[in-house]
Amino acid sequence: MALQKNVDKWKTKQWFDVYPPKGISTDIVGSIPSNDEKNVLGRIIKLNLSWVTNNPNHSFITVGFKVTDISGNSANTDINYLAQQYSYLHSFVKRRGDAIYTYDKVKDKDGKDVVLKLLVTTRSKIARRAKTDLRRAVSEFISGYVPKMSKEELLKAIIASAFQQEGIKKTSPIAPVTKFEIKKVEF
Repeated sequence: MALQKNVDKWKTKQWFDVYPPKGISTDIVGSIPSNDEKNVLGRIIKLNLSWVTNNPNHSFITVGFKVTDISGNSANTDINYLAQQYSYLHSFVKRRGDAIYTYDKVKDKDGKDVVLKLLVTTRSKIARRAKTDLRRAVSEFISGYVPKMSKEELLKAIIASAFQQEGIKKTSPIAPVTKFEIKKVEF
């Protein structure tokens, strides 16, 4: 009777280097072990954005990279979502202020769906009618802003805070808006 050798499964795995989209960085952001290339496609790698951009201001932003293409031992990714940490967002909500949450689903310039979940905070308590008007203004701003941009342009505007600054300008005539923050963006 022949003895069967136990083969360590980790030794049979191949390691794939994960690269972020070209517009963000060219450095390796991680490695994925796998037995087959097919198992790597579609995986989502969750990272802190500050590790990718080397900017400490992005330390509260989590980004999900989805593997879309494999060439050799390198796995190229695309951004699946961008999210702010819950604890960071809720540090903006003060005792005598209001928090308004919005959910908008629009199409970008390329015709792909973009889901935006936002948090808008005010300096003081506002009336219910003002909250409704503020939500409506945020939805109008998003439906006018996002369809003009491609996915890459929108991401750059969000990461550079240009999107948030423009949102504050559009909504502050309705109520005293202090923060216009992205909770989550899904592509």
